[in-house]
Amino acid sequence: MNLSIVVPLKNEAESLPELEAWIRRVAEQHGFSYEIIFVDDGSTDASWAVIETLQAANPNVRAIKFRRNYGKSAALHTGFQATRGEVVITMDADLQDSPDEIPELYRMIREDGYDLVSGWKRKRHDPLEKRLPSKLFNAVASTMSGIRLHDFNCGLKAYRQPVVKAVEVYGEMHRWIPVLAKWAGFTKIGEKVVEHRARQYGHSKYGWERYINGFLDLLSVYFVGKFGKRPMHFFGTLGVLSFFIGFVFLAYLSWAKIVYKEYGIADRPLFYFGIVALIVGTQLFLTGFIAEIVNRNSASRNEYLVEKEI
Repeated sequence: MNLSIVVPLKNEAESLPELEAWIRRVAEQHGFSYEIIFVDDGSTDASWAVIETLQAANPNVRAIKFRRNYGKSAALHTGFQATRGEVVITMDADLQDSPDEIPELYRMIREDGYDLVSGWKRKRHDPLEKRLPSKLFNAVASTMSGIRLHDFNCGLKAYRQPVVKAVEVYGEMHRWIPVLAKWAGFTKIGEKVVEHRARQYGHSKYGWERYINGFLDLLSVYFVGKFGKRPMHFFGTLGVLSFFIGFVFLAYLSWAKIVYKEYGIADRPLFYFGIVALIVGTQLFLTGFIAEIVNRNSASRNEYLVEKEI
């Protein structure tokens, strides 16, 4: 199979028929064998009924319905596990991503050899108060991750199939799939300018908090990618450093008391700083041990209650 198109959604009943027809038209025009995997993330409108109707008319439609809302990352992860195509493309269900971009994205993966191609909505139809924070957010993310992309959060992306099977998307890590892919060893990451269409139905599901959550998730991705398999190297290093500093301070004060007969060293700020450094160092070192144990015995984070599946 050439293509798997994963579409996470929540309350997008109005846009689904047009999206499915558009994807089908593009796939048939270019002779792609394909599947569309809709992942209903706990919709409360008629989205699932619409999907059932679409699947009855088009056997290439597959669908998964969560019993409740888990978030976009959960929907993508579950959709990724169900894919069978050589190239996997993700897009949002609100018609702001154009299916006409699919053939070129497919070509870049198959012919140019990219592991992942991320869309870049250079011309956005969002208000200024959303565009400016987004530009700052993407600049910081690009600098911290070392991946030169203009739009990390674009929902329109293409992947080689091994990439989506290798990355684990959880929490709100969907913004950082390129970073997760890089840490997994898929380093050929490209970018394509794509059309950003104005929303036709409904309203955006995201608010300002996504920028705060996104930055915190970036720190998590960086830490997990660098130290996820060896947490003792992070906590242990900080612990040993802090313990050593505290030990040096207390050793100096003890030496001063013995050699110079200084009294009242317990009243000096350096004494308390040394004690705190020793305690913090010990705690960090023990945290490293606990993290190592948890890492070796952790269960999967991606277990979701699926209500229905087509």
